[in-house]
Amino acid sequence: MPRPLDQARRAELLSGVIAYIGDHGLTELSLRPLADYLGTSSRMLIHYFGTKEQMLVAALETQRPDIPAMFADVSDLAALRRRLIESFRVNTTGDWLHSTRVLLQVLGVAAVPGSPFRAYAEDTVHVLVDALTEVLRRTAPELTDPESTATVLVSGIRGLLQDRLVTGDNTRVSKAARLLITRTLEAPRTTDG
Repeated sequence: MPRPLDQARRAELLSGVIAYIGDHGLTELSLRPLADYLGTSSRMLIHYFGTKEQMLVAALETQRPDIPAMFADVSDLAALRRRLIESFRVNTTGDWLHSTRVLLQVLGVAAVPGSPFRAYAEDTVHVLVDALTEVLRRTAPELTDPESTATVLVSGIRGLLQDRLVTGDNTRVSKAARLLITRTLEAPRTTDG
């Protein structure tokens, strides 16, 4: 009879997985060096998670914020702009830095045919786009295509996060993020005919 999983240890390992991949990258991820870093064995990692891919998806799921809750108190476009700009700033600092690096790596690998991360990555994109679409419907009912607007914001912000992590140019990229968010969420103009 297999011994039950120690859930506290499992949570600790998942946190360590994110830190390790944030520092060392996903492309060369091997269980043995990861296990050494985590102070365990590759056999124990398999016991806790099954496969390397299942372990990574489980680790990423622990890092996913409650996106709908993030927008629950947003009441207008100005508040949404502020929330998105603040969110962009936070995603490349402190604890979020490793999570953002890992997520961007997984999204890149998910684009490869047959990727074991495709379902997770697709779900991640849809969660973000769907939540933002809903807040746009609520706060800007005059928008004709809130889903496309949400897609532009999610994809644009993701690209800018990647730019910031690759170049380290916080000033330029922060200005670009502010421009993207502000211009995309400008109050719709009416035309007099």
